[in-house]
Amino acid sequence: MRALQGLFQGWVLLLTICAAGIGGTFQFGYNLSIINAPTLYIQEFTNETWQMRTGRPLPDHLVLLVWSLIVSLYPLGGLLGALLAGPLAITLGRKKSLLVNNIFVVAAATLFGFSRRAGSFEMVMLGRLLVGVSAGVSMNVQPMYLGESAPKELRGAVAMTSAIFTALGIVMGQVVGLRELLGGPQAWPLLLASCLVPGVLQLASLPLLPESPRYLLIDRGDSKACLAALQRLRGPADLAGELAELEQERAACGGRRARRPWELFGDRALRRQVASLVVLGGAMELCGNDAVYSYASAMFVQARIPPEKVQYAVIGTGGCELLATLVSCVVIERVGRRVLLMGGYCLMTCWGSVFTAALCLQSSFPWMPYLAMSCIFAFILSFGIGPAGVTGILATELFDQTARPAAYMVCGVLMWTMLFLVGLGFPFIMTKGKTFLEISEELYRLNFPGWSQSPMWRGPEVVQSTEL
Repeated sequence: MRALQGLFQGWVLLLTICAAGIGGTFQFGYNLSIINAPTLYIQEFTNETWQMRTGRPLPDHLVLLVWSLIVSLYPLGGLLGALLAGPLAITLGRKKSLLVNNIFVVAAATLFGFSRRAGSFEMVMLGRLLVGVSAGVSMNVQPMYLGESAPKELRGAVAMTSAIFTALGIVMGQVVGLRELLGGPQAWPLLLASCLVPGVLQLASLPLLPESPRYLLIDRGDSKACLAALQRLRGPADLAGELAELEQERAACGGRRARRPWELFGDRALRRQVASLVVLGGAMELCGNDAVYSYASAMFVQARIPPEKVQYAVIGTGGCELLATLVSCVVIERVGRRVLLMGGYCLMTCWGSVFTAALCLQSSFPWMPYLAMSCIFAFILSFGIGPAGVTGILATELFDQTARPAAYMVCGVLMWTMLFLVGLGFPFIMTKGKTFLEISEELYRLNFPGWSQSPMWRGPEVVQSTEL
């Protein structure tokens, strides 16, 4: 009977991981990648809407600017969400914060679903901002919740599941975005609104699972609720050692209030931890890996990959990171955090250099485009092995209970700011020497073989509204 009870309780921890992840970092990865598939259709919708309002098409550079804003409002919303995450986690608790966070998802899905019928690309922009806020909250609260709920010997592996759900969300977004599913010209509002499904799954499952034991004891001072949560998460195991550790951390905190983000920078004892957090958090976004998912199709076209193979190459990028994070989750406790981080960034530097050389020489050798594509896959694999997962758990392991929410706020603000800047500037860097609409035309051939007869496109020019 005790064996069955222990097996059941082990499933409680697994279900907690899944329920937190499906509406947490899964949403981040999913919404990061689904915007890639309807690139052309949203650009057309933006231009068509503007022509209907003004009688004139948008100039090419403004079409590019609006599209860059649609992509970049997601990390801007993430920045706002990161600022909300700390106060929410302290006031409502980790579990309730994740549940309340789904309000933003519901609102965003509604805006996406009715944007085309309303003839408003501004609704798409606002929806991207709101799903960004949701991602900003969940990216901070989920690893905090799981790190505080997991046993000490599994803390690293459990916290790494946040990266696994991010990669899983990326892959699912790429698969759902296939032309055969929701990636067609008429279905893109449903594609963007499909973020509602993971939110509903979390709302249905997470309320049945326990709150973070650390939060209940140290922040709330509720010993009975903490013990009940531990019993549900650990089963019939001896909890005396873990309770003693929690009581020791509670005594060390000494009833102090939760720290504010700016207080971390003034504490000499935390200087090295804060420096590590800032450097590694900034590096994770400035490396440009997340920008690959937003502009993957255009990147592969730029690398001269055959148009009919582009959408499947895009799925391969997400699959690479999912595979790498699964491997990292298995080996993190054996190899250590430092080795994974250093090894990952060294490999990324190597593959990024080869990729640059391949792009420069792609006109000289017929096999260079495939070398460039292989370098993208290798770059993402290297990112998934180390930086993708290890960076996210640093705040849990380097800071105590009073400083942890503030540390996640600092890390989140930095990471989302960097992602916003990279997402806004990346298309202008990528299209140097080749206009974004010229790349879009090549993508158009992929979706419509008779593209030259299409009323929307004639070469690089957009036709007047009278021809629509």
